[in-house]
Amino acid sequence: MKILVTGGAGFIGSALVRELLAQGEHQVVNLDCLTYAGNLASIPTALHSERYCFEQVDLNDAAATTAVVLKHRPDAILHLAAESHVDRSIDGPGAFVQTNIVGTFNLLQAALGLFQSLSPVSQSQFRFHHVSTDEVYGDLAGTSDLFTETTSYAPSSPYSASKAASDHLVRAWGRTYGLPTLVTNCSNNYGPYHFPEKLIPHVILNALQGKPLPVYGQGLQIRDWLYVEDHARALIQVLLRGTPGATYNIGGHNEKTNIEVVQTLCDLLQELVPNRPAGVRQFRELITFVADRPGHDARYAIDASKIEQELGWRPQESFATGLRKTVHWYLDNQAWWQDVLSGSYQLNRIGGTGA
Repeated sequence: MKILVTGGAGFIGSALVRELLAQGEHQVVNLDCLTYAGNLASIPTALHSERYCFEQVDLNDAAATTAVVLKHRPDAILHLAAESHVDRSIDGPGAFVQTNIVGTFNLLQAALGLFQSLSPVSQSQFRFHHVSTDEVYGDLAGTSDLFTETTSYAPSSPYSASKAASDHLVRAWGRTYGLPTLVTNCSNNYGPYHFPEKLIPHVILNALQGKPLPVYGQGLQIRDWLYVEDHARALIQVLLRGTPGATYNIGGHNEKTNIEVVQTLCDLLQELVPNRPAGVRQFRELITFVADRPGHDARYAIDASKIEQELGWRPQESFATGLRKTVHWYLDNQAWWQDVLSGSYQLNRIGGTGA
């Protein structure tokens, strides 16, 4: 298949592109506008692949988006491009409305134009797979409830509200125009190449530099953690085998409080980093509790039984194995994150070749 991936230079998108290229079967077109969180150095395998092509396009540019879709005429579109940081959405919601809602609309229109030009056989094989978040469901009050594919939407932040809106647009284009759509809602991802503003890489890199490890409130918010490479494998399974019109929740079966995550990271670093920053005896000493953010959801937890039963997907990593792999990756790849922290990665945009 020729697969168009939007946001393929981002955290989850780059993991997906790496997995698609590793499988050795698919052609990949990576459409990304390279905002601050986009980094083509996260796809080192793409440099020498003839099955990879990069297009620097902003989904807010409808004409350019349509041109790329019609130029490459993909068999499927995997839509991951999004503004995704909750704190940034609180400070500046406009960018989230533009990218996550208007950008998705533009991509849907381009995909629909391509779809309507296809033969009936090609139409039956075409897929538009929209990648979303469990945050659209709001939060869970109980300790045993789980988000299912039929849970009502109740987003709490500008970010989750914009993603909820994009989910609704995708389903509407499926219902109204017959576009073969798929929607997946995932839990919190973690793993290699994660942008340092997010919790796990932020804690790792701050600890290595002897900086405070900020934790909102008392750190009792609960999240379900999913190793990003497990997520990439799930997305491919849904694309290839999912039922058009269906939704699939993807979770890691790893519910942890934020403070538990931070403490576990500190303990791993204590084990793996013998040369600690000056003045730091125990990494846990760096934990600093700060004022909670507005509208902070208390608990997310995914019921992933549908994708397990229908498509046979299960995460390969436990939280313990995935987190250890993640810490090792950041210790072994300092050049990548130092370029991100310095901003030099934005000056060294590296593309790919091929079709």
